[in-house]
Amino acid sequence: MLDIYLKNRHWKFYFLLIAIVIVFGSIVYTNTLVGKLANEEVKKIELWAEGMRSLQLNPDQDVSLINRILEQNETIPVILIDDDENIVDHRNIKLSKRNEEVVLKEKLQEMKKAEHFIEIELVNGKNYIYFDDSSLLKQLAWYPFIQLGAIITFILIAFLAFSYSKSAEQNQVWVGMSKETAHQLGTPISSLMAWMELIKSGEIDPQLSVEMAKDVDRLEVIAERFSKIGSKPVLKVTNILEVLSSSIEYLKKRTSDKVDFSLDIVGVDTAEIPLNKELFSWVIENLSKNAVDAMEGKGSLKFMVLNKANQLIIDISDTGKGIARNQFKTIFKPGFTSKKRGWGLGLSLSKRIIENYHRGKIFVVSSEMGNGAVFRIILPLN
Repeated sequence: MLDIYLKNRHWKFYFLLIAIVIVFGSIVYTNTLVGKLANEEVKKIELWAEGMRSLQLNPDQDVSLINRILEQNETIPVILIDDDENIVDHRNIKLSKRNEEVVLKEKLQEMKKAEHFIEIELVNGKNYIYFDDSSLLKQLAWYPFIQLGAIITFILIAFLAFSYSKSAEQNQVWVGMSKETAHQLGTPISSLMAWMELIKSGEIDPQLSVEMAKDVDRLEVIAERFSKIGSKPVLKVTNILEVLSSSIEYLKKRTSDKVDFSLDIVGVDTAEIPLNKELFSWVIENLSKNAVDAMEGKGSLKFMVLNKANQLIIDISDTGKGIARNQFKTIFKPGFTSKKRGWGLGLSLSKRIIENYHRGKIFVVSSEMGNGAVFRIILPLN
């Protein structure tokens, strides 16, 4: 089953939505973790400061617990200074033997600018513990922005890929249109070739010229149909029953004798409606050919026309293989087809012709697998 548009139609929206959710979720979650980790580090420094204060105030106490507290800080850079700003102690700062004092002073100035410090009240004055974020905390703080950059890069790559995919889809549509044109031309051309063979054999029937004229007219109609694609067609008040009967009669003579065509008209007072007969006959032809294909060239194809609530209703029922209920709407999407060599444009064009050009509706009324299908066209009489 080929589905040209449906494969990627919604992916852009879903992809962008997921990317936005991931970015904002990641930023919020990471900022929460950064905040919690920062608070934990402050508590560690406070505990470290309390240990230093307790050690200096009571040097004779058991210092084993205090030493363990002091040694637990293996990641947070700290510098301990006295009232005269002399560096008393430091931890977790990478130093070079040649300029150890210079590096410590520069690091102390950075900590002062950040105003990360804890004051320790001592007997003979005050000490100050200046500290910085651990390397883990700094890396975690940058993580959302790194992730954002990666996602933006991924989105740009995906956008380029989707743009290329869209271009490929458009090319496929043009190819599909070409195939549809060939499909449309196939019936009258095949008929003309058959008439030519009859002429060559000498078996000339008086009706031959009439039927050949119909095929030539059909070629003109097909050319007219495709010329109207992309532009708003002109609607003229036309007897729709005559157009419908003419289309059925033309198809009937060019379809297998094993397919029984019938037309029932029920309570139709007026059949004059605004119509583009070339495009409307195209819809009837598409639905009929699909039905014949579904019946594999053998069965019954019934057309019923009735007037209800100021609307003209045309039901087209066949005895084919049917349509799954979950495909009632999907079959009208561009590119959808159940045929191995189909391009899925016939029903899509039919929907556009009926709903966009004639302000009507076309849909599947009912269907069961193996028991045929009923399509309905509704057109306003006013």
